[in-house]
Amino acid sequence: MSGQAASYYNQNEGVGEGQPRLQPQQQPAYNPNISNGNYQYADAGYQRGPENKEPHEPPPTYNQAVYGFDDAFKIEKPKFNDIWAGLLLIAVFLGYVAVSGVAIYRYSKYKSFNGGGIYDSSNTFSLDTNTLVLFIFVLCVALVLSWLYFLGARHFPKLFIWVTGILNIVFALATGIYYIVKKQYGGGIVFLLFGVFAIICFISWIPRIPFTAFMLETSIDVSRKYGHLLLVSAIGGLVAVAFSAWFSVTLVSIYVAYEPGDNPACRDGGCSTGRVIGLVVYITFAMYWFSEWLKNTVHTTIAGVYGTWYFWSNSPEGMPKGATRGAFKRATTHSFGSISFGSLIIAIINMLRQACSVAQRHEAAEGSIVGSIGFWVLGCFISMLDWLVTFFNRYAFCHIALYGKPYIQSAKDTWTMMKDRGVDALVNDCLMGPVLTMGSVFVSYVCALLAYLYLQYTHPAYNSGGEFTPVIMAFAFVTGLQICQIFMTPVGSGIETIFAAMAWDPQVMIQSHPDLYYRLINLYPKVQQAIHA
Repeated sequence: MSGQAASYYNQNEGVGEGQPRLQPQQQPAYNPNISNGNYQYADAGYQRGPENKEPHEPPPTYNQAVYGFDDAFKIEKPKFNDIWAGLLLIAVFLGYVAVSGVAIYRYSKYKSFNGGGIYDSSNTFSLDTNTLVLFIFVLCVALVLSWLYFLGARHFPKLFIWVTGILNIVFALATGIYYIVKKQYGGGIVFLLFGVFAIICFISWIPRIPFTAFMLETSIDVSRKYGHLLLVSAIGGLVAVAFSAWFSVTLVSIYVAYEPGDNPACRDGGCSTGRVIGLVVYITFAMYWFSEWLKNTVHTTIAGVYGTWYFWSNSPEGMPKGATRGAFKRATTHSFGSISFGSLIIAIINMLRQACSVAQRHEAAEGSIVGSIGFWVLGCFISMLDWLVTFFNRYAFCHIALYGKPYIQSAKDTWTMMKDRGVDALVNDCLMGPVLTMGSVFVSYVCALLAYLYLQYTHPAYNSGGEFTPVIMAFAFVTGLQICQIFMTPVGSGIETIFAAMAWDPQVMIQSHPDLYYRLINLYPKVQQAIHA
């Protein structure tokens, strides 16, 4: 470990020497020519090597009185970063609104043909009102399970981790057995493989559960004192549910309006399978991008609150006023383009994963074991890519929340700092990301299973041959996944921001949060070597 990051703070700066003037917290300067590898550790403290050179920029100041978020993390020359990405997101969203409006209008003209409930549709060729009722059930289940999962993390941190791992194993194995009993051998084998993989992962988790539980408890403790974690999570989740409902109506309306066949909406022409596929791909991409932007905006807002706590909570005047409001304002103005940029990358990867999911379920429905397993393996590789990019994104957005830098610069700076400090090793040992992902996947699998059972027991005419089952299950899966991830975003944001802040200035942890620091090194001694390396 190089130790280059030791120059990011002023080692001679005193704490508690009167009431110095307000000095906003600034990004520490990066000086690659400084090294400090001469540390010796004894008991709870450590001895420093030779003093380093002064940094080029003012160091973080964590003992100053401030009055607002913008004062604490002042941007010297504020500007709108990554404008192109923000404008493109707005354009895509407006296109989504236009497509949705036209499709829903065409659907409303022939509503009687598509029925008003589960069983009264005359539609035998495409999605209809029966599907809308299904998506309403899926949304309700996703909302309830996601909120219960969030409350579980908030009130039972350690139990929350154990239950997540065990539920995923049990559900995967049970689903696989159910599919095999129903002679859906492709899907059954895939779920059994997923269950075996979950068992292997969970066994490897066990030694790291105490560290993860401690970090989660710390994050939850902070959220109870500062910020509005519960409110932000609830608002973000409800917006996600509302948008998912809109998306569900739009999806069904596109099939009703443009699917060729015995369709009264096609009497004037304009219907084709190609048009249906093109519009579904477009609205799915728009849904992914907006959902990722919403999720990352929630994350950036919460990161601003936790960053404020880390640097300023023990200042003479306490926490800045309106930290949540100030962080949200920055995320939706100067950093709007940067968040849109990072969200675009994830949206593209999610589109590829969705295509694999639909293909895998189609192959499973056809009874093709080889094809089903092949697409499942490809989906696993895409999921790994998604995890890697999401990992970089989350920490980049922590930096964006505090310093308002462009996306690419924030990603590079944050990762360099974390590698220098060795905090990346702590991140890898913390299970919070995998736990939240597994929990979200559990909710999404429940939604997909609900969709499958609904189609089996209602027998809609349009799905008499099971042609739409893979598509509907895939969209139910995505709906549950996105809603749960947005609800759970604030839970992981606190831990990620603490790790990022430790990389920027570990002295703040030692001097301003000594109780947390010593509890952490007693539980996980690697912390001491990592943040001083």
